[in-house]
Amino acid sequence: MDDKTRVNRARFSVVIVFSILAAMIFAAPFTLPNSSVKDLSGKVGVLDNQKVIEKMNPFAQVIYTIGDWNCHQLASRSLFLNGNQMPFCARDTGILLGAIIGMAFAISFDPKFRWIYIGLGLVPLAIDGSLQLLTTYESTNAIRLLTGAFAGIAASLLLSHLAWTSLSISGKNEKK
Repeated sequence: MDDKTRVNRARFSVVIVFSILAAMIFAAPFTLPNSSVKDLSGKVGVLDNQKVIEKMNPFAQVIYTIGDWNCHQLASRSLFLNGNQMPFCARDTGILLGAIIGMAFAISFDPKFRWIYIGLGLVPLAIDGSLQLLTTYESTNAIRLLTGAFAGIAASLLLSHLAWTSLSISGKNEKK
């Protein structure tokens, strides 16, 4: 198998895994009673919503626990589906969706890697996040979703390049 085929298989695997995760994140609020999850605001790296999560069905418990551990879940910075707060904030949701888009782009067009693409993808998130942190500015969830998507695209292009580099090197070592 040639290097390009190996890399595209790895890229496709990432798209599949991320797409399944995204589908589960978007499905979870619909498995709960309408408007039953309103505010999961907490901190990253802390399971601080377990009292709410333990009342959910097993599927939603898993997805919301992953969100509880990995996201601040501030209600004001989250999207709502079925009247329920999503397990991840708008920016994290955008990052995941952007990662899917970026990896699908890499499969389809096999772009030449350039650090400038990574930088350009991260700049909007850095500006938006820094302004929120350092000033009284508060962006909208639409902006958070969009800046997250740009960052996700940049991250997936970097991941695609790393896959190309590592799989190409390992393929050459196998031929020796």
